[in-house]
Amino acid sequence: MDTTILEPRDTQEAATDAPVSASPEEAAPAAAEQTAAAHGRGSLRGRARTPRGGARARPPRERGEFEQVTIDARRVARVMAGGRRFSFSLVVVIGDKKGRVGVGLGKGVDTALAIDKATRDAKKNLLTIVRTATGSVPHQVRAKYGSSIVEVIPSKGRGLVAGSAMRTVLDLGGVTDVVAKIHTRSKNKLTIARATVAALRMLSAE
Repeated sequence: MDTTILEPRDTQEAATDAPVSASPEEAAPAAAEQTAAAHGRGSLRGRARTPRGGARARPPRERGEFEQVTIDARRVARVMAGGRRFSFSLVVVIGDKKGRVGVGLGKGVDTALAIDKATRDAKKNLLTIVRTATGSVPHQVRAKYGSSIVEVIPSKGRGLVAGSAMRTVLDLGGVTDVVAKIHTRSKNKLTIARATVAALRMLSAE
């Protein structure tokens, strides 16, 4: 004998209308959207991400009038009552490669401050070089500064033949078609650079 149990109509309708439980993967995005809506941030799906550094991006830095090269950097120490105090000494050469060049010396507690002082010192001692139409020098010159003796000789078609700090000074000054010589054994780049500037000051237009 078969026995059939009939459920009340209200119970069947309640079971039919009950929502089907979602899987954890489907429930996670819905929960995130509800949380975002509760905090007033809107839907996460339709939200566009702002590009990094969009409105706050800095404009490109303009190139300076002069190019600068650090040819010597030393750490020096001074003995004080409480011990030794260290600082930095830098030699900087600046030039526009169009006939102007300068050499500066700067000292500071860090390299950034020393470079800033050396650059200001070089700008105070700018030299306008007398050059020919091809970028060479009008005549041969020889100069001495400290323990360094240098010589600059015009040489047509040779380009820039120089070494050490002389090459940096002549290159930033826009000098070409010359042969530069150092007649002493000194390796001090500051005195070599200043001797080169002293030689360039002796040039006169022909």
